[in-house]
Amino acid sequence: MRLWHIEVIPMLPRGQLLAQWRELNSVFAKEDQHILINYIYEYPKEDLLLYTEAVVGEMQRRGYKIRVYDKMNAYFHGVKKPEPYKLFAHHHNFVYLEICYFNLKEKFIRGQKDYEKGLFEQLEAFYEQKKTEFSCHKKPKTD
Repeated sequence: MRLWHIEVIPMLPRGQLLAQWRELNSVFAKEDQHILINYIYEYPKEDLLLYTEAVVGEMQRRGYKIRVYDKMNAYFHGVKKPEPYKLFAHHHNFVYLEICYFNLKEKFIRGQKDYEKGLFEQLEAFYEQKKTEFSCHKKPKTD
């Protein structure tokens, strides 16, 4: 179980994007505990709401049909939608972006059937840009 870095959602292959929706519904129904997602419970539900909206928005952009929103609506009942902000601020950082990038790179290299070359190339360019930005902002080490 994994919640992909928020910024890679538009570059996920079909299989990972659809699996993300299934995993979110599992969280909505049971508040699953799993080492890769336990951090989400340290944040207000607003963070997961914005994340969910990003996943749903990408699914809709690609023309995928979502039939049932019941679990999602029940889970977020009473949660007010905040203005966009950096969600999962301490976890969806550059290090986690790297983890997600290399996970997806392996899937592409190994020939995941639904991972189109153009989509991976977008991810690769995005990652290289972020890597450059990150290295420009790193503090120099002092001995």
